[in-house]
Amino acid sequence: MTRTALRDVVGDRPIVLDGGLATLLERHGHDLSSDLWSARLLRDDPDAIRAAHEEFFAAGAEVATTASYQVSFEGFGAAGADRDEVERLLRRSVELAAAARDAAAPDGWVAASVGPYGAVLADGSEYRGDYGLDVAQLRAFHRPRLDVLASTVADGAADVLAVETVPCLAEVEAVLAELDGTGVPAWLSLSAAGSRTRAGEPLEEAFAMAAGVAEVLAVGVNCTTPPDATAAVPLAGRHTTAVVYPNSGQRWDAGARAWTGESAFDPADVAAWVAAGARLVGGCCRVGPEDVAALRAVLSET
Repeated sequence: MTRTALRDVVGDRPIVLDGGLATLLERHGHDLSSDLWSARLLRDDPDAIRAAHEEFFAAGAEVATTASYQVSFEGFGAAGADRDEVERLLRRSVELAAAARDAAAPDGWVAASVGPYGAVLADGSEYRGDYGLDVAQLRAFHRPRLDVLASTVADGAADVLAVETVPCLAEVEAVLAELDGTGVPAWLSLSAAGSRTRAGEPLEEAFAMAAGVAEVLAVGVNCTTPPDATAAVPLAGRHTTAVVYPNSGQRWDAGARAWTGESAFDPADVAAWVAAGARLVGGCCRVGPEDVAALRAVLSET
């Protein structure tokens, strides 16, 4: 089946993303407390990942975001995997999402997740951006994963790269430099606080940088609080199509590897996001299929 390219649709109407894949897997009893997080199941229980993708599609999601966020050569290398196995796991993440799409939502899309450098550290630094690495070092980190995941877009298994939860301008510059000229469609999404990156820099500067790269079809925020997401969408919309998928608003305790507080995710916020220029809308950590279903219902009424 030939699907309409995501880039061709995103300018016409809002598209519903999925929610927190790890949240759903944990809800189904999987232990994700290791440094590999949900990526562990790519090796240990791939069927659980496919089933979770299908559950989000059944709830009304149109895009499955792969379980590759936490996959890195460094992280899996520390767990005993060689480079060939890491490449296989990256490709498997896309294969599982594509199989779920083909079974549950043939007109849907797959976004190959490219997590930030902080994800491999597994210490919450994607919410701080205090890496101490320069642009060249960050480019070297991202390049091998981007190459593998970009090849899945070229093969037609994935439709877009989801470069997500980026906390600082140095990493924005690094991933944009790696994307520029590849012809591979991508969205760029930052973790942010108000109008600033997690590292305290102007968020709009990141969006302006991305607007000059033809491969980037949308910019925005994810895994930030819903109020911060609402504040960020108009800044993104000034430059190009916006993507927004906040977490529940609860706080991540990296030491305890647990979320604390009450959910503030309100699907009704999607109306304001769309009015401000968002065309890719969904949720991140702690946002489940029921939230995605409610978000889709709100969209159907706007």
